[in-house]
Amino acid sequence: MGQVVHDLTEEQWAALRSLWGGCAYCGADVAALQKDTMLPISRGGRYTLANVVPACGSCNASKCNTEVTSWMRRKKLDEGRFLVRQAEIARAAAAGPTPTSPPGPG
Repeated sequence: MGQVVHDLTEEQWAALRSLWGGCAYCGADVAALQKDTMLPISRGGRYTLANVVPACGSCNASKCNTEVTSWMRRKKLDEGRFLVRQAEIARAAAAGPTPTSPPGPG
């Protein structure tokens, strides 16, 4: 793992947790979300903005080192909806915080 480049920053991880609002797979709103790699490290995945989603311990343990779409099919979850949302959230997190308006007069 030390030979692989992982470039997910703490700011990006915080943005992912905030934008998902819970577990990316089941929606559970738990405080202790874990970084889950959609393509597992053991299969060539990395900790990157495009490959990491927040997961509750139950979903993360269930998925183990399975690729996300295979796991979602087995669990009968809506993989298409998940993948569209994941792409939208990764894009939003990459864009960073939206600029705020300058303070008005007075």
